[in-house]
Amino acid sequence: MTQYGFFFDQSRCYGCKACSVACKDWYDIAPGPEKWMSVYMWEKGRFPNPSIGILAFNCGHCDNPVCAAACENGAIFKEDKYGAVLIDQDKCKGDRHCFEACPYGAPKFASDDPGTKMSKCTMCIDRLENDQLPLCVASCPMRALDFGPIDELREKYGNVSQIETMPSPTLTNPNWVAKANPPKEQLIPYDVKKAIELTKPRTGTDDVFEGDLASVTEFDADVACISELRMKNATVAEVMAATSSDQG
Repeated sequence: MTQYGFFFDQSRCYGCKACSVACKDWYDIAPGPEKWMSVYMWEKGRFPNPSIGILAFNCGHCDNPVCAAACENGAIFKEDKYGAVLIDQDKCKGDRHCFEACPYGAPKFASDDPGTKMSKCTMCIDRLENDQLPLCVASCPMRALDFGPIDELREKYGNVSQIETMPSPTLTNPNWVAKANPPKEQLIPYDVKKAIELTKPRTGTDDVFEGDLASVTEFDADVACISELRMKNATVAEVMAATSSDQG
């Protein structure tokens, strides 16, 4: 078996969610939390140095798929040709032990109802058998995703399998590599206080913000909608909060 895997370039992804939408469309998955390719977004930093973290992740198709080991019904297995971790829906009882075991939250559910069967990324085996790329990779307008034999991806891109606050790869050995964003740096020095003062007034209407400089540079942590990467989300509401935004 040649083990295949995915590559994600965080520096190229701007969170358009084309990968997630294309996946849902191809597999006729209804709108909602059942997202085989999930795009997570979170806020970091404070004005004037804020940034948005973005991660597109489907499944690690791990060498050690703990989801399969946790399934008491034998519904999850690793197939032999591409190394994809797959689910046999006929055997799935919706016990969710797979979700509890997976550190990445890759098992997906259409609802919170007990007994809802699990579904997940299939590595687009149907497309691979026709010499086509997985939908998420083919649909990315920024070419932030790549796919192929994992040894070739690691030779090309390196061995990084964890970015931001992702779980350690040592537990499952995911066949997934990434290029993280470089540290944010100020290219042009400027007077922050003066910039804020110039930004505040808005001709013909109220000021852009109330108060002084501290009101936009100092605030409680709960002001940000999501301040850190959360891949494991147990309920429909949590999934939608972690993977939805005003951008799509």
